[in-house]
Amino acid sequence: MPDFVNSLIANLFFILERLNWLSLFDILLVTAIIFIILLLLRGTQAEVLLRGILLLIALVGILISLEILPAFSWLMRTTLPALLLAIPVIFAPEIRHGLERLGRAGVGRYGDSEKWHTHDSINHIISAVVRLAERQHGALIILQRQNSLNEYVSTGVRLDAQVTPELLLQIFYPNTPLHDGAVIIKGQHIIAAACVLPLSASGVLEKSPDRQMGLRHRAALGISEVSDAVAVVVSEETGDISVVHGGRMLRRLDANRLINILNTFFPPEERLGRFRSITNLFKNLGRGGEDY
Repeated sequence: MPDFVNSLIANLFFILERLNWLSLFDILLVTAIIFIILLLLRGTQAEVLLRGILLLIALVGILISLEILPAFSWLMRTTLPALLLAIPVIFAPEIRHGLERLGRAGVGRYGDSEKWHTHDSINHIISAVVRLAERQHGALIILQRQNSLNEYVSTGVRLDAQVTPELLLQIFYPNTPLHDGAVIIKGQHIIAAACVLPLSASGVLEKSPDRQMGLRHRAALGISEVSDAVAVVVSEETGDISVVHGGRMLRRLDANRLINILNTFFPPEERLGRFRSITNLFKNLGRGGEDY
């Protein structure tokens, strides 16, 4: 055991003696890459597993560098390349979602697509959602922003109708043909209804203590993970209103909070330059309470 400790200390001193500005930059670069990967995978099931793998690789690397366990070092050098090749296969969905988030990182807060939603159309949506919640009629409304949702529009029934509270109430009336699935709204028009959306596999809903969220909430999280759309959900069981964006969910909203949130995402044109994005609020969720 003393030999192991002495060897470890000797190696640490050897590394410190060789440190220079280029070495420090190299270490900072690797640290930044690992941090970015963890940031992109935050909120997914792969986050904890990936942290465990990185820790294991670091420990294995230290043991190999000591060269006091030749058989173990040989085994690790032989199997480590295979493990690195297996990581993209194991984490394929998470890597895809991470790259999609990275691709959206440079998108401005208030692009032209957000101006498509007029103040009147947002008011119509809010009016419909509040009435649906009062009646406990389940609903899933997707508000398109800059990312195209055409692949999901094609899974539903094309409408191309003007947004009105009455039409939304009719679409989500229980047991009607268009009740199941999502409504996708672009600007002032309901593009399609009964659309099929990807379900979230991030595990966010598993953290909910009351477990009252079903397929609508999973679909809302799913579409928010692959696009910059804003999803509004009405629970059929409780009538609770939720808003989902960027893989984060605000729950149990009343009418005033819903108005404030949607007006922040889609502010009136004359106030575009004065509104601060609510994205940071969603990024800081997940710490308990009523928001997940």
